[in-house]
Amino acid sequence: MTTIEKTSVEEAAADLPVVHTKPEGSVSVWFTHSLIQTKRLLMVWLRDPSTTIQTIAYPAVTLLMFRIVLGDSITAATGAPSIYGQAALLTLVAAMTGAVVSALGFKREKASGLLSRFYTMPLNKASLLTGRLLAEMLRILLTTLIVLLVAVPLGFLFMEDPLTNIALVLVPVLFGIGFAVMVTALATITEGVMLISLIGILNTLLMFFNTGFVPVFAYPTWLQDVVANQPMSCAIDAMKGLSYGGPVAEPLLKTVAWTVGMVAVFAYPAIVGYKKAAESS
Repeated sequence: MTTIEKTSVEEAAADLPVVHTKPEGSVSVWFTHSLIQTKRLLMVWLRDPSTTIQTIAYPAVTLLMFRIVLGDSITAATGAPSIYGQAALLTLVAAMTGAVVSALGFKREKASGLLSRFYTMPLNKASLLTGRLLAEMLRILLTTLIVLLVAVPLGFLFMEDPLTNIALVLVPVLFGIGFAVMVTALATITEGVMLISLIGILNTLLMFFNTGFVPVFAYPTWLQDVVANQPMSCAIDAMKGLSYGGPVAEPLLKTVAWTVGMVAVFAYPAIVGYKKAAESS
């Protein structure tokens, strides 16, 4: 290259704007990368028919099955419309099922080496976890809306106050955050079938002993306090209060307490486990 050509190149480079790269640990980069990871996960889930059916369509279909099989038998026995408890129950079941599916997806990413490749790229490392949790929240929100809309022809009525309805839809999201953090932490320290076994046992216990099917007084006296204060019952009671009427503040505060407690206990193990999984895969 001649001296004239070098001078021309240097002059052209001098006219270009100087772009200052933001550090990977900055808040703006973390936020942007979290949104990118969220979009990636949502696209992966939507492109997988089994995931879409299991986490979005299955809860709504199950609600219809409850109506066909049980009819008004529970309503006749308790004196209160059963649709409000059943709809609330299935939104929470969808949140738990989706968290397990997400955890299994995390394991696939670890096994395929995708997680480690992300960890070597110039991106905010925390965005891998926060993006997954944000995607979970959006999925739970979508599933909740679908289940509640399916429940409307079955007798479910929304309140006239829009803020009350917004709070109703956000209760499963609040519950799902704590559960997703717990499942993510377990996914980082368990292998293979162990995760399914642990979460399966927990889900079964929570699903059968709650106030979604029948009121708490229908359970044995010695079990009523446990049923009334387990996380699913607290969220269900809050949703029934926001939709059908009844106490809201106490069950909602209990739901918040359960969520904060699960996040406080499992957030650090989830972060550490995520890092170790990325570095070892």
